[in-house]
Amino acid sequence: MPVLASVTLRARDAIKGIWREAAKFGVVGALAFVVDNGGYNLLVFGLPGGARGGPMSASPVQASVLATGAAALFSWAGNRYWTYRHQHGEKVTRELALFLVANGVGLAITAGTVFASRQLLGLDSALSDNTARIFGWVLATLFRFYAYRRYVFVAP
Repeated sequence: MPVLASVTLRARDAIKGIWREAAKFGVVGALAFVVDNGGYNLLVFGLPGGARGGPMSASPVQASVLATGAAALFSWAGNRYWTYRHQHGEKVTRELALFLVANGVGLAITAGTVFASRQLLGLDSALSDNTARIFGWVLATLFRFYAYRRYVFVAP
């Protein structure tokens, strides 16, 4: 029975650790989501109630890249110094490079859904853009969580 109890306790601790990590990752991600989508909507559609569009209304894919890039920098700082503060390596340059690669893939996923919505489906409303971005965000977030745990923020 002690072996079974030991295995049960280790499994419980592992699950508890992953949930804690996922919760912190989620908080950082939620704030980055606000930076990303808030920035995108300001760039493309302008301030709410404004008659004119935003400064990048003619360039929604580029606005998506810019907003996602700003959110990625926010996310790196939040994850490095909070979520994975005990796991990150000492080689900041390597870690940042891997982070940027993982986020480059995430950026391509998010921008790709906007491209597909605009160019392939011919949709150009705020609702369709935001629906495409949220779908892309979900896919990119799943990818990033895996990549951060496996490749980016790993203990030396």
